Amino acid sequence: MALKHLHRAAMAWLGSWWRLLNFAVQILSLALSPSSYARANRPALARQLVLATAPNLLWFSVLCALISLVLIRIVVVTALSYGLSQFALEMVVRVLVLELIPLTAALFVALRITLPDAIEFAQLRARGTLDALQSEGADLLHREFFPRVLAGVFATWMLAAVSCVLALVLAYLTIYGFTPWALQGYTRVVGQVFNPAVTLILALKIVFFSFAVALIPMSSAYYADDADDAGPRGRRRGTHGLSEMLRLFSVILIIEIASLMGNYY
Repeated sequence: MALKHLHRAAMAWLGSWWRLLNFAVQILSLALSPSSYARANRPALARQLVLATAPNLLWFSVLCALISLVLIRIVVVTALSYGLSQFALEMVVRVLVLELIPLTAALFVALRITLPDAIEFAQLRARGTLDALQSEGADLLHREFFPRVLAGVFATWMLAAVSCVLALVLAYLTIYGFTPWALQGYTRVVGQVFNPAVTLILALKIVFFSFAVALIPMSSAYYADDADDAGPRGRRRGTHGLSEMLRLFSVILIIEIASLMGNYY
């Protein structure tokens, strides 16, 4: 009995990851298809991009700036107290720009945008709304899911890029003040940190973060009625968001560990 239950759990786990891969391939095919960006589809794409990015960019940047100022000040004061002020800027860039800001942007997009959208889709499917639309011939993958996946990817890129630039500016102003004479030394230190390997790892980390936060929740919502979710509908609706959050955070953790190994080993 226990072996049978373990076998069913393992098959359900493998099936969920297979459906995620299948969903990712379908989204990629839509992203590479010129028809996805035709005139008839542009309003839906533009609407989702704006809804996912514009309302969140300003106050996320402000919040990120406040946290960055606090962390920069802590690092600078600590480095001065130990006589390591020459390493303060490098430490700030590595801690904030390379690690914390991309991770925070990905988690923010997941909790604020993609996971709520996925839960909403799962609830609509549980009520039969999405099935009714599919029976009428509606292409839900193209019309509903693809714009939201693209919006999640774009929002992660935009929030991470703007916040990283803002953190670099704040680091300069906090350490050197409002003077242009320290730019040469500042750019030299930042350039030493952002060597080609580190820059590539940072770019890949942001890209993989964006794919994870956009694809995993939407894939679960798209296949919400599959056999591995067997059980009462009410229980499925209650546990859907938690299970996808755990899966998403596990993938994000793996990406972060891989980036740390690439940067420091």
